Formats: sequence, C-alpha cells, structure tokens
Amino acid sequence: MCNVKIRTARVYDDPVGTREDGYRVFVDRLWPRGESKDTFHYDLWAKDVAPSAGLREWFHDDPDGRWEEFRNRYIGELRLSGAGHELADDLLRYPAVTLLYGSRDQLHNNAVVLAEYLAREMDTSA
Repeated sequence: MCNVKIRTARVYDDPVGTREDGYRVFVDRLWPRGESKDTFHYDLWAKDVAPSAGLREWFHDDPDGRWEEFRNRYIGELRLSGAGHELADDLLRYPAVTLLYGSRDQLHNNAVVLAEYLAREMDTSA
C-alpha cells in the first residue's frame, strides 16, 4: 500500500503549509487566469497529464451531464499516454502531494480524477 498522501486544491487557494501541501503539482494544460508566474507556488507543471483540449472543451459544455463519461475518457487518455503512470512513479518519493487545478468546481475537475488514478497507480507500484 502506498503511503503518499494526495490532496487537491484550487490554484487560487492559499497554500496550507509546506508539510500539508508537500510537493505541489499544477495539473492543468493552460496557465491559470490572473496568476503571476512570480507568486504562484508550484514545484512541477505536469501539462502532459492534463486532459486533451478536445476532452476538456467537450466536458465544459455540460459538466453535470458528462462527468462520468469525462472520468472514463480522461482515465483512458492517461493510460494511453503513459504520462499518469510516469507521474505516479515520480511522486512515490514524496510523503505528501497537492494537485493544483484552476476549475471553480471542487468536486468535478481533472485533479479529482487524476488523484484517484495516481492513488491506484501508486498502490500497484509500491
């Protein structure tokens, strides 16, 4: 079983602290609106694990109605590219990881799906 604690947080939220946040990974493909490159704190910008532009745009047309299908398609993209597996292997060395996202919706966003995916990948890798 993996001992890495994975949490998600909005880019616009203040960091909770080095110990709780741990290694901060920005997981969106586009830079967050209004965030300065000088003040936004992240350790890694993992663009390659973000959903494709087409999937992201499709999902945003009807987030409530397309959530389950988005989850399935996004996991499919992660598996096909191998980027999710690579990130999981890289993150195993950190006790805590925070996945940062820009969406307003805290329950239905790519970071939520990615956190679940990474936790499963880390369990099989550990």
